[in-house]
Amino acid sequence: MSEHSPQILVSEVGPRDGLQSIKSIMPTEAKKAWIAAEAAAGVREIEVGSFVPPKLLPQLADTAEIVAYARTIPGLTVAALVPNLKGAENAVAAGAHKITLPLSVSETHSLKNLRKTHEQVFEEVRGIVELLRGLPKDQRPHFEGGLSTAFGCTLEGPVAEDKVVALAARLMALGCDEVGLSDTTGYANPAQLQRLIRLVRAEVGEQALTGVHLHNTRGLGLANALAALEVGITTLDASLGGLGGCPFAPGASGNIVTEDLVFMLDSMGFDTGIDVQRLLGVRRIVIEALPDEEMYGFTPDAGLPKGYHGPWGIPAHAA
Repeated sequence: MSEHSPQILVSEVGPRDGLQSIKSIMPTEAKKAWIAAEAAAGVREIEVGSFVPPKLLPQLADTAEIVAYARTIPGLTVAALVPNLKGAENAVAAGAHKITLPLSVSETHSLKNLRKTHEQVFEEVRGIVELLRGLPKDQRPHFEGGLSTAFGCTLEGPVAEDKVVALAARLMALGCDEVGLSDTTGYANPAQLQRLIRLVRAEVGEQALTGVHLHNTRGLGLANALAALEVGITTLDASLGGLGGCPFAPGASGNIVTEDLVFMLDSMGFDTGIDVQRLLGVRRIVIEALPDEEMYGFTPDAGLPKGYHGPWGIPAHAA
């Protein structure tokens, strides 16, 4: 990696965030094929599911099996969302490399999403930290506190930035390895995003905030992704075909399309390690398994530009 091609981690969240937001239930074998194909295309981190009660999200009832399968893929970081200590215990038992617990800055959303107040969520965080510290270091999953609705809430409206900063500091003080900022409702704009990243990093340190989860609800997803990179963010979440949103926040549709994000980064000279052409081919697996669901993406619709052989848009004969 040269100084002109910074390495960016594109974290695929479709198997979790995408599938939890649709009515269809994807067959377990199709999920495995999807994950294997993305890993083969060069995707290095995939959030493969969520350890929530199956009665709440039947789409993700097979998460333990999916985590165990994904663990067999060399070089893949297997991530999962956990809503509480019980979920974390299940994630540890299944072998997840990374777990994320979402803390909604909007307490109204927290009550809808996790059915818990902020203080109740902090109690869960304490329990998870205690659980992880009781494990051998080489068996501890990385623990992220995800700050949901960090840029605004469809239930409460505006969210105070000092509240985001305070909650981030509390999560780190309790023992999280890092925090992440989530634009759960698609409210963020590039200036706001950069300002909040700087504010949070000033409080918790640069290494404690390296990733953001953005939505494209109002068409600002890629603009926000670029704005995040300009202030030093190195991990960006995205969902294949733009599947997903948040079932507990009305109107919160539209994850960033992985294919569009990877094409933008690749063409700009960022090193993602992902083969764009192979990534585009993964869509067939998802479309065949979810024939009733809509897939999005400009790059898949338009195709790669003529002569685009990558990486970084450089034709092979000119490399």
